[in-house]
Amino acid sequence: MIFSMFSLSDVAQALLSVSPQSWLTEGESVTLSCEVTGSSTGWTFSWYRAALYRQELLSDSRREAGGSYTLSPAALNHTGVYVCRAERGEPAYQTQYSTAQTLWITGSSPPASLIISPSRTQHFTAGSLSLSCEGQSDSTGWRVRRYTHSGEVSDCSSVTGSTCSISSLHTSLTGVYWCQSESGGGSDPLNITVHNGDVILDIPVHPVTEGDSLTLRCLFRSTKPSNLTADFYKDGSLLQTQTTGEMIIRTVSKSDEGLYHCKHPERGESPQSWLSVRGSGAPVSALSLLSSLMAVSPYLLVTIVLGGKCYRARGKNSVFLCVYSKC
Repeated sequence: MIFSMFSLSDVAQALLSVSPQSWLTEGESVTLSCEVTGSSTGWTFSWYRAALYRQELLSDSRREAGGSYTLSPAALNHTGVYVCRAERGEPAYQTQYSTAQTLWITGSSPPASLIISPSRTQHFTAGSLSLSCEGQSDSTGWRVRRYTHSGEVSDCSSVTGSTCSISSLHTSLTGVYWCQSESGGGSDPLNITVHNGDVILDIPVHPVTEGDSLTLRCLFRSTKPSNLTADFYKDGSLLQTQTTGEMIIRTVSKSDEGLYHCKHPERGESPQSWLSVRGSGAPVSALSLLSSLMAVSPYLLVTIVLGGKCYRARGKNSVFLCVYSKC
């Protein structure tokens, strides 16, 4: 044979990477790079945007040489999930699709805000929760969407106007929530963690501003224990032990950003949640938002999702994705 064909067991595999980062602001540039493991010559690369049950070839993306595709300037409608693959030879041999990479392009000011009550990231099972969408001009035409650890994107099932009401929380509702309009606009996504243990951490669901004061509290499912002493941890390391069950940060700084949880000697410990800090008067940076979403409970696979799509491999050559606005 003039060209040696690969079997499915061969190591050749398309790998997709994103530079400089997957989250950026409209107007910036982003490059999707595709390479093939185990071989570097003779490949033609193609990039696809994932849609329901299929992959849509980016019309101008086919590259005879060099495995990079740049979006410049990036626009809001470039938000989505992308894959690549390569082919070479005659007859053509195609690699498998690469693993998916999410691009999330945000505006400088999101058209809506997601308001959560109680306004914290962590909640007990059997508790209640209200989520409301507030648009810059009005609150009509918005819906609350969520991505949960089950791998599904769904709408809130109990809605009055633009408010989603959940009367009895359960752990399967742990996930990423956001507002979406009929025209496709959306809010920044937020984490919600539902815990079936006896302790949760009262930590803000929205970023806090540098210079503000902040109080983190251990909350208990039923009556408060007689001994409120609790340990507070940041990034896995003990930060403080407080007899009041709460920890005060009097002047928040960027260095306070991180993963927090609390632990009570009798009741147990809370899940971990990310505290995001933004500069005074500054919008939430894409990197901070990415960090907060990546830091949700370990069993929530947000690493390939973050704010609005579900990914499922269906066989070796297809990708099933619900992308942000079209699920």
